[in-house]
Amino acid sequence: MSINLELPKKLGVTIDQAHQAAAEIFRPISRKYDLREHDYPVELDTLASLYDGLAETGQAGAGADAGRSKDKGKERPEGVVVNGGNMQSVVNVMETSWGDVGLMLSIPYQGLGNSAIAAVATDEQLERFGKVWAAMAITEPSFGSDSAAVTTTATLDGDEYVINGEKIFVTAGSRASHIVVWATVDKSLGRAAIKSFVVPREHPGVEVVRLEHKLGIRVSDTAVIRFENCRIPKENLLGSPEVDTKKGFGGVMQTFDNTRPLVAGMAVGVARAALEELRRILEDAGIEIDYDRPAADQHAAAAEFIRMESDWEAAYLLTMRACWMADNKQPNSLEASMAKAKAGRTGTDVTNKAVELAGTPGYSERLLLEKWARDSKILDIFEGTQQIQQLIIARRVLGKSSAELK
Repeated sequence: MSINLELPKKLGVTIDQAHQAAAEIFRPISRKYDLREHDYPVELDTLASLYDGLAETGQAGAGADAGRSKDKGKERPEGVVVNGGNMQSVVNVMETSWGDVGLMLSIPYQGLGNSAIAAVATDEQLERFGKVWAAMAITEPSFGSDSAAVTTTATLDGDEYVINGEKIFVTAGSRASHIVVWATVDKSLGRAAIKSFVVPREHPGVEVVRLEHKLGIRVSDTAVIRFENCRIPKENLLGSPEVDTKKGFGGVMQTFDNTRPLVAGMAVGVARAALEELRRILEDAGIEIDYDRPAADQHAAAAEFIRMESDWEAAYLLTMRACWMADNKQPNSLEASMAKAKAGRTGTDVTNKAVELAGTPGYSERLLLEKWARDSKILDIFEGTQQIQQLIIARRVLGKSSAELK
């Protein structure tokens, strides 16, 4: 069996457009908006228009339908593979994160909530929500990585759900037009009763309480949002309203199969930026990186660079594999967590080591290296921490349930 690791030519337009945006728009304003925390980058409005135009022609992974195959109803001949919306989205994310991951998270209509909609929405819901800008609200003051501990409630009252609760660390929470809220429809039924709901941000009962000051991705707004007797149509529950205690948490957790490879792609993009800058610094210092010589026979910095580059390559390939599996309708929960775990850890390792090896310039604001080190930390945390990913991987590999392996 042979494996072709080359990207299909049809993704070339997406990559070129995203890289151009990263190099010509993101990099020049990266430091400015890092220092002006929470200021909205007006330059992104132009970029949003470009993405919207590309989405219309099928050339960009924009909007909530990015992860959906355009030929959903067609029979696929045996042996034929697809490089579709998930692959398109992740190469886009890799390139734009190479420019600035905080700005990438701030692009209108490219929110993590959009991927959540793509993962579980019905076709009718995609018609309604496919073109909105959606943030995703999962975490609460009482829990972090244990998504099953959701206490926000959604109570059915006639033709409406009434949502009550508080969400923290909502990326793009004050800017997005809609919020995908995780809430339980019946606390007595445990994790199986957790559903996701699409809620307009400017809606009675929705209050953006404050924005967080953060270590990295400062340009991205991270909000605390309170829901108090917030009424939404029952049709805004994503996917099926049925509570299937046998299926458990699986329905809403499909969201992560879409979003974890995207976060892995962000880490891959930031790490690549740091590796390229570090290579330039080492070469300017006269340190040669020789792939034909053993690492032990080279300058220590060159040996360390080769080690990090090999880790980066592994993270990249795991990420592409998880996306390819999603596009080809193969269960990818294990692979999505493997990609997220490897890329998240590699991103922090590479960016921090680049700061160290670059010496004084690496720690100063003259370069973007120290910023990339700060930005990369969140990519190993949100969408499930390193420890959570390893736990999921262990469960999948060993065939254990969440009750059997905690």
